[in-house]
Amino acid sequence: MFINSKTAEESAVLNLAQSVCAAARTAPKACGTDHLDTAVLTGEDKDKVATAMRKLGEGYGEEGKFFLRDADNVDASGAVVLVGAKYEARGLGGKCRLCGFEDCAACVGAGAACAFTAMDLGIALGSAVSLIADNRVDNRLMFTIGQAAASLGLLGEYKMIVGIPLSTAGKSVFYDRADA
Repeated sequence: MFINSKTAEESAVLNLAQSVCAAARTAPKACGTDHLDTAVLTGEDKDKVATAMRKLGEGYGEEGKFFLRDADNVDASGAVVLVGAKYEARGLGGKCRLCGFEDCAACVGAGAACAFTAMDLGIALGSAVSLIADNRVDNRLMFTIGQAAASLGLLGEYKMIVGIPLSTAGKSVFYDRADA
């Protein structure tokens, strides 16, 4: 059997992306409850996200130029992993207050995110990019991808989303990015 480098690298990226979803899922979570979801995007689904990123960037005008730059990075990537978290409060009442509100009901009423949502997402992303680094695949954490994915409803009720594009180019597509 002969497998050329392009085929091998595409397969490696897809297999790694699926493993990254498992790494995010099994990452430790605050209060011991899981409020995360993940997905892998390739092909047309990845293209739809890049298109949505460009639309968002154009809507933001001059301040949104980095969305366009990041969309180019998505185009140059073999796959994108989405890691999302729910805004759902953990039900600690007034014992926590890390969100800045008096209690969970006030946080939810204001449409704010439970502080544990951001913590869980951060821990999951750390676990994900650690696995990616161990496999020597280029990547970046991009909230711009997450914003586009949320606008498309790709993870449903999971609204705090970060995207991780994966690339096996000879030179990292994320390195010499033009400032935006």
